[in-house]
Amino acid sequence: MAPHRGRGGRGGWQHTEVPSADDAAAWFAGRLPDDWLTAPAEVTVDRDEILVVGTLAPVEVDGDEAAVGAAESGRIDRFRADTREERMAIARQAQHRYGRAVSWGAVCGGSRGMFTTQSVPVMTRLRQTERQVLDTLVDAGVARSRSEALAWSVRLVGEHAESWLRELKEAMTEVDRVRTAGPDLT
Repeated sequence: MAPHRGRGGRGGWQHTEVPSADDAAAWFAGRLPDDWLTAPAEVTVDRDEILVVGTLAPVEVDGDEAAVGAAESGRIDRFRADTREERMAIARQAQHRYGRAVSWGAVCGGSRGMFTTQSVPVMTRLRQTERQVLDTLVDAGVARSRSEALAWSVRLVGEHAESWLRELKEAMTEVDRVRTAGPDLT
């Protein structure tokens, strides 16, 4: 199991065990009905949530881009409604297995629909200069609130620092491996 990192109180970093979800993509590949998707589901895992996004069969419709988008959106809505009960049963099994909430989404052509996704509160203390950045984004109409501005900023950093973040995650995995291989002090 991988340690769950979070800034604790005076004691520093907290390490709480959460079940490993390294095999989640394979588990969902085996668990999802074969006739639901046209490709293996995209499974993304963090310490709070497993996001499962499936690719649906394309829609063949004559018309402009707006008509195609509407048809794709309709296909995603139908998938959501028709599979709801079984998706929720699968989610309960996965939540029990992995100790994380399960969220769903679907892709059809150029359209992507997300449903039952988590919005996890993040506790943080920002200094005035950092709050001013968020307020500027709100004042400029980029975001409706500080919370939305912070989410926007995190997405932007993630997009532009993808390779650096990947290297950092790999380094953290190596540190966890070395820590686990070390002597047991309990």
